[in-house]
Order: sequence, then C-alpha cells, then structure tokens
Amino acid sequence: MSNPDVENGGHARAPPPTTTGIKPPPGRYSADGQHAPVSPFYYDHAAGVHERQHHTWLVPLVVLANVAMFLVVMYYNDCPRNGADCVGHGVLRRFSFQPLKENPLFGPSATTLEKYGGLDRYKVVHGNQAWRLETSTWLHAGLIHLGANMISLIFVGVRLEQQFGFWKVGLVYLISGVGGSVLSVLFIKNDGVSVGASGALFGLLGAMLSELITNWTIYTNRIAAMANLLIIAAINLAIGILPHVDNFAHIGGFLTGFLLGFALLIQPRFGWSEHPFGGKTKSKYTACQIVLLLLAVILTIAGFAVGLLMVFRGVNGNDHCSWCHYLSCVPTSSWKCDN
Repeated sequence: MSNPDVENGGHARAPPPTTTGIKPPPGRYSADGQHAPVSPFYYDHAAGVHERQHHTWLVPLVVLANVAMFLVVMYYNDCPRNGADCVGHGVLRRFSFQPLKENPLFGPSATTLEKYGGLDRYKVVHGNQAWRLETSTWLHAGLIHLGANMISLIFVGVRLEQQFGFWKVGLVYLISGVGGSVLSVLFIKNDGVSVGASGALFGLLGAMLSELITNWTIYTNRIAAMANLLIIAAINLAIGILPHVDNFAHIGGFLTGFLLGFALLIQPRFGWSEHPFGGKTKSKYTACQIVLLLLAVILTIAGFAVGLLMVFRGVNGNDHCSWCHYLSCVPTSSWKCDN
C-alpha cells in the first residue's frame, strides 16, 4: 500500500491528500467467464521528505508481457481455421475472436487456453504439470479480461512499486499468483480451465491491507484507510461469487499477499531515526511488527507446504468442505453453478 499519511513529527505538514478509489474490474475467470472485482488506488502527495521514491519499471514490463502473451495465444488460436463464426474475422484474420456464445470476453477457445498453460486440475495433479500454477496467471480469457486486469495492475502496482521497490512488489505479485492457483486447484472442477492474473492482483490488495496494519504507527488517517480497504476487499470478493469467476484464486491470492505484506512491506516505526555517531534512538521496529513478521513467515511456509502436499496427493477440497463451493458461486434464479 502507498503511504500517503506519514507523519512529519513537529515539522510543518502539507494538507492531507485526498484519497481516490478507482474501480476498474480485475478478475480471474474461467474460460467462458464474465465480470469480476475492483481494486483501490491511493495517491500520496506528501509522503514525507525522507521517503525514497523508487523508479517504476517492473509493473509496466509485467503489463507488456501479459499483452504479448495474449497476442501469442490469439495467433495460435487461429479461430478461422476451425470454420467458426469468428468475431472480427474480416479485419483481424487469424487474430479474430471465438464466437461470443463460446467466449463473451472476446478471446480464444478454452482448448487453446488449456494447451498454452491454463490451470487444469487434472493435468496439475495427475500430469506432473505443476508449472501451470504459475503460467495460468499470465493468460487471460479475453480482451475484456486482459484490459480490466492490466488497468487495475497499473493503478495499484505502480504506486506500490514507487513506495517499496520492484523486488518486494514483484515477490508479492508472483507468490500470490501461485497461492491463488494452489487454492483454485484444490476446489476447481476437473473439467474446468482457469486463467488470469487476478490472484496476483488480489495479493497486492491483501498486501496493502497488511502494510497498513503493520505500519499502523506512521499513519494519521488510520481508521478511514482501514475501512476503505476492507470495504473494497469485501466488494472484490463478493463479486467473485458470480458464475464463471474463479473466486478461489482471488481468496488464495488475497490471503497470500496479506501474509507477505507483514514480511516484505514493513517500515520503520514513527519517530525512528539513524544516528551515525551512535546516539540513542528508538528501536527501528516495534515488537508488534516483529511478531507479525515472524507469524506471517511461519504461516506462509506452512500454508504452501500443506497446500502443495494436498494438491499433489490429489485431494479435492470439496470432499472435505461441503459449503466451500459457495465461496466461488452462489446459485440464484438467474444462473446455476453446475458448470
């Protein structure tokens, strides 16, 4: 999370910055999916004179990589080759989209997504293709899916990278994506294919929340920031109960990022300063920060160990949790969740 409200001690402080919630809808979709969640972005105009601003290059590179991967997948999808009624065939040729009744997001077929790295439970569990846990986060079900996720990544990721640097944000993004995929494999149906970067995006959102908690002492507008984040996270996850949205990837990514934020986005306590000549000062981190960091590291390692062990043993989470499927889809009179 960016740090707009850092206190400046006794020095004059600029007026508090406005908080803007920008809500493009990112999401992790099944191959024939539809709408998904929103994400917050916070501007910081006066984060403190001593705060270092990192150069931003990783997030734009990730965006370009996702766009390039989508183009490659569309090239090999080659809808006209199969004689289908492709969308945009006259202009896009082999880059044209599958019929909307097959993929309403303007993208390739589910078969193509599965072939080029989509998350297929059977192939991960029985085909020794664990690499799909990561490659699926670089694929998107369609142009709408790609655009929504990349816009959200720019708004959330750029500011985080400026605040904390590329390697911390990069680790949260990559590991959260895998965490989302692990939980997805435990609950996804055998005939389903899941793709999308939103597990990683939800990881960034979770990290923003834990960053606020662990760095609580350096914020002034704490309650408002906490309420804002919790409301947006709740909306994001609630939208995931729509059909064709892989909310397990969202939940897994969010929980992974939440834990990683305590370990990677920790900042010195308010009032701490370095004295080059050995003068006395407050300790750099509070006892609470240290405890949260250690707990987060332990829970992250334990969570991945247990989760991966269950995945490769072929455990189906639905067999042990009769209600968990409602976390990803709630049937109504307007839709069913069977498929």
